Amino acid sequence: MSKLLTNHVFTSESVSEGHPDKICDQISDAILDACLKADPKSHVGCETLVGPNLVVNAGEITCEGWESINPEAIARKVVKNIGYVHNDIGFSFETFGYINWIHGQSGDIAQGVNEGQGLYKEQGAGDQGMMFGYASDETPELMPATIQYSHDLLMELARIRKAGEIAYLRPDSKSQVSIRYENGAPVAITNVVISHQTEAVPLTRIRKDLIAVAQKILESTGLLTGKTKYYINPTGRFVTGGPYGDSGLTGRKIIVDSYGGVGSHGGGAFSGKDPTKVDRSAAYYARYVAKNIVASGLAKRCELQVAYAIGVARPMSINVSTFGTGVVDDAILQRVVESSGLFDFRPAAIMASLGLSRPRGWCYQDTAAYGHFGRKMFPWEKTDKVRDLKNEVAAKA
Repeated sequence: MSKLLTNHVFTSESVSEGHPDKICDQISDAILDACLKADPKSHVGCETLVGPNLVVNAGEITCEGWESINPEAIARKVVKNIGYVHNDIGFSFETFGYINWIHGQSGDIAQGVNEGQGLYKEQGAGDQGMMFGYASDETPELMPATIQYSHDLLMELARIRKAGEIAYLRPDSKSQVSIRYENGAPVAITNVVISHQTEAVPLTRIRKDLIAVAQKILESTGLLTGKTKYYINPTGRFVTGGPYGDSGLTGRKIIVDSYGGVGSHGGGAFSGKDPTKVDRSAAYYARYVAKNIVASGLAKRCELQVAYAIGVARPMSINVSTFGTGVVDDAILQRVVESSGLFDFRPAAIMASLGLSRPRGWCYQDTAAYGHFGRKMFPWEKTDKVRDLKNEVAAKA
């Protein structure tokens, strides 16, 4: 989309930490965290499947110290912390069956990723593909409003559930926020959808309680109106949920994880992958660059695409688009991103710049629910290039 639509409604969804797919993402990333703690050079591609009282791990892991890591114990701890502690809902940390089918990484892949090996003798990208980063000035987090507010709703409901403030809530839930835009700016929330697993309590009580939560969270946006509609457990009943109600897989919520359908997506999932895999690290770095461009006031919206070939360190291409909102031509921004020296898109440089091999003050499991972007704890959310960007653009304009 090259221009801002003048008048439209856009919708994004989020899913909670208790959603089956998100359980999988969190287990995969918790195993990744354990591997990086034991060996910062670990190569990890960890997949998780959940079903009725079942967790399965598979994938490729090469880690010095792997023998000291217990993936089953990690999985049970994650599931317990999410809140699956009730043996009567078909999935519990105490009782689920567990299967481990993890093996080592392919040597053919490793020779292109390990520094000093392969054709280019430099740490190359862990796979081919294209990744996107995005930022928008419509929220303080520089995220699209629809996905940010969808996450906000579920984070507050998780807090309420774990604190016991609404005792009948269970871990599985989804949210959806629809916003009307005029001239590219959000002007009103038109619809709010929350589907939340509960005990068998009256629907009228559930709807009253959850509408109150939604209004409390969203009133500060200034976008609620008398016409905002609320759809709470619209099927009428949501008691059977979690992996007992539906199976889950790692990497199946890539739009929830990124920008809620705003902008583009390269198709690669994040969770369970170590930072040599550019599906993850380059997407984080692209967000970092796009966010700094918007934070600097150089554009109201920015999307950055980067593409790689497996085993090759330098990107095949970089593209910057501001959808007509930039204060200078996109070509100038692209030259600054590519050649000013402010940014380095080689995998080893990305990992060093963002501290991806040795996380400090955060862990990969933190990313695996409520979005990988828009939360200050993550290093790709810092805006430390704003001044330099402004100076570089002024010199080239």
